[in-house]
Amino acid sequence: MAQPETAAERWTRQMADWAIPAEILAGATHQPFVFTPEIFAAPEPGTFERSLSNRRAAEALGDGGSVLDVGCGGGAAAFAVAPPATEVIGTDRQDNMLEMFAATARRRGVAAQVHAGSWPDIAAEVSVADVVVCHNVLYNVADIPPFVAALDAHARRRVVIEITPKHSQDRRRMLWKHFWNLERPHEPTAATAVEVIAETGLEPVVEESLLPEDPRVARRRELEAPQWCRNLCLPPEREPEVAELIADVPFPRERVTIWWDVDR
Repeated sequence: MAQPETAAERWTRQMADWAIPAEILAGATHQPFVFTPEIFAAPEPGTFERSLSNRRAAEALGDGGSVLDVGCGGGAAAFAVAPPATEVIGTDRQDNMLEMFAATARRRGVAAQVHAGSWPDIAAEVSVADVVVCHNVLYNVADIPPFVAALDAHARRRVVIEITPKHSQDRRRMLWKHFWNLERPHEPTAATAVEVIAETGLEPVVEESLLPEDPRVARRRELEAPQWCRNLCLPPEREPEVAELIADVPFPRERVTIWWDVDR
């Protein structure tokens, strides 16, 4: 008799359902899901309120320490807790994201390391840190167990993961239908991710919250149309149409924080 599907297997299967059909990819003028760094820039000190995930990371840092930001983008998750963090380490697949991360660290006088590549492929070359943070990355991960195992192995005190309750592409569902007559899946969800993490033997704490109001929302909305156009494999001339369709689509503030303390 066939073994029942594990949560990890279910996650991988559901993630595969999000693959862009080959015939759509073939016509793309730019590679989708290559992001503009400015979208993920760290807010300036004193201009933002820490999110729940930021607070969970900061409390584990206490009076100081290092923070590793996996899939760091411009470093919003790491720099939100520096201080108290005195060193930030960033990993990302895009070199221009790491350039922004390093430049922000220099400007703020924070010690920094950067590592280019996909996690956990590059984990062996990355330093262990007091706290590991990973925001809005899991929905890009097909195989969660080795990913979170490497997160856990790189933390001395705590791991803090943050994702949206539903797949990060969920709010683009109507755009795929409009432009390509393509129905997008409804899964996986954050609840599935939690199941997978628990299957690995970790004991995650799960908390739901709303992100604080972000003063950068207006600027980020300006960047959304060209980014969504690219992600949808559309040529740049379709950008005005995309902008019109997303004008009333709210920026998602719902977040799920998944964290655990390291016990070694």
